[in-house]
Amino acid sequence: MRFVPASDGPSIVLVRHGETEWSRSGRHTSTTDVSLTERGQQQARRIGDALSDLSFAVVMCSPRRRSRETAALAGFGDPAVDADLVEWDYGTLEGRTTPEISAEIGHPWSIWTAAAPDPVPAETADDVARRADAVIERLRATIDAGQDAAVFSHAHFLRVLAARWLRLPSAEGARFALDAGGIGELGFEHDAHVIARWNLPA
Repeated sequence: MRFVPASDGPSIVLVRHGETEWSRSGRHTSTTDVSLTERGQQQARRIGDALSDLSFAVVMCSPRRRSRETAALAGFGDPAVDADLVEWDYGTLEGRTTPEISAEIGHPWSIWTAAAPDPVPAETADDVARRADAVIERLRATIDAGQDAAVFSHAHFLRVLAARWLRLPSAEGARFALDAGGIGELGFEHDAHVIARWNLPA
């Protein structure tokens, strides 16, 4: 499959890293620097095939190994590594799954609405939004010049980034499911900020 941009103007192509052992089991993964599985490596190569017809003025990548491996296997061996692209900092929730946390506290729990006295992550959705806004601001000159960019990062962060591109509250990222190896496109319909493509499998 070749990725065909749908934006009326320049695009920001978002790529979630390929599968890891932790993503496969639904474990919250932020600071733990896990590698791609064999399937994740295959996904990364297919991402490269999907994006091979496109030219990006800027390619940005999270410093985490799983994102850097995905970018490299996709053919982007020298991206601009940006610390703001790391995944939501889960703190003591690192490595735990949502069903485990829900079972422990006795009612449904979500990272998007977590608040004390239930377990809370080290960062709030608004904390992540401030990093997402900074990334959008750094890409502004590229977009204003009519050029495309690619961003390799993580599920929760990219979902917040999409919400902020749409000028929505950060917690609205809960509505944008994004699978491992999934590709999205932020762009324009006329002058409006839109999600032009979302969660496409390579």
